[in-house]
Amino acid sequence: MADTNQSTQRGKIQFPGVMGILVGGLLAFAILSLTARISTGIGLLQLLGVPRDGRTVIQVDQPTVVHQIQQLQRLETISFTMDKIIAGGHDNPYLPKFLASDRLLLVVHGEVIGGVDLSKLQPGDVSMNGHSISLRLPKSEILVTRLDNARTRVYSRDTGLFSSPDPNLESEVRQEAERQLQQAALQDGILKSADQNARSTISTILTGLGYQHVEFQ
Repeated sequence: MADTNQSTQRGKIQFPGVMGILVGGLLAFAILSLTARISTGIGLLQLLGVPRDGRTVIQVDQPTVVHQIQQLQRLETISFTMDKIIAGGHDNPYLPKFLASDRLLLVVHGEVIGGVDLSKLQPGDVSMNGHSISLRLPKSEILVTRLDNARTRVYSRDTGLFSSPDPNLESEVRQEAERQLQQAALQDGILKSADQNARSTISTILTGLGYQHVEFQ
């Protein structure tokens, strides 16, 4: 009987001990939280990275933002295409064309791609203040000018009676076609469109990183 009473008493002693540990832990947590709030102005949960409203908060420092943007490298944002017939040839200033000339007509289909080379972005081009970020992007530029070989062909070629075909003529006409293609794209405002599209793309990326206000200089 004595053993039973002793066992019962031992059980009562252990239970308050567990409660004491729990209560003590809660008090310690509350004191630590209060101390953190008084000294830093933020709660312990915030120190632990747990936001009050339950939303995920992404904090990205300036070097990380610069690195992430630089990784995009050559950001192609707009494409300009053109179909055109380009003429080229060599004439003899002293003889008629039907005797000494080499002329070629090239049907051209080409493409110009504009964008921004973000590898040129420097740390000084990015400034951050809380949820706001300001950037100075590199200038937009022509990234690619190319002819579609599958859709570019010689339409006609005329060679004078006393002339032989110049093996370099087609290459020269192709180079002229690329020059005219690029010039047409510039006149059409490809650089302005490339800059606007690059800003829109970067703004979307930064908004996804948690920035509420994105400004471009």
